[in-house]
Amino acid sequence: METVNALGRRKEAVARVYVNEGAGKIEINGRDIEKYFPSSILRYIVLQPLNKLGVAEKYDIKVNLDGGGFKGQAEALRLAIARALVKINPEDKTALKAEGFMTRDAREVERKKPGQPKARKHFQFSKR
Repeated sequence: METVNALGRRKEAVARVYVNEGAGKIEINGRDIEKYFPSSILRYIVLQPLNKLGVAEKYDIKVNLDGGGFKGQAEALRLAIARALVKINPEDKTALKAEGFMTRDAREVERKKPGQPKARKHFQFSKR
């Protein structure tokens, strides 16, 4: 099997994934997944598509992660891994889609408007 690559995005985070056959090693920006995501919850989010298909120990994954926060990066990586797994085996798409792993969460931060402190918040109104 040759290298399969995929892209995942969430908020400002971008994950580029390269999947090879291997022993289940995940390397993110040159670091192991346990070092990059110390939180077990974030590691769980990343591994969801692999665990759903039962192929966590079958592929080595190399990742370039950029931008965003921890949660956004984890969810971008989950989408990228799911897309790569579908490229490898298209029959897996229905199982991953049913769990919601194939859907790009398009919510972005709303821009700040002039004359306001934030996007929706207003300065206090004073009548006198």
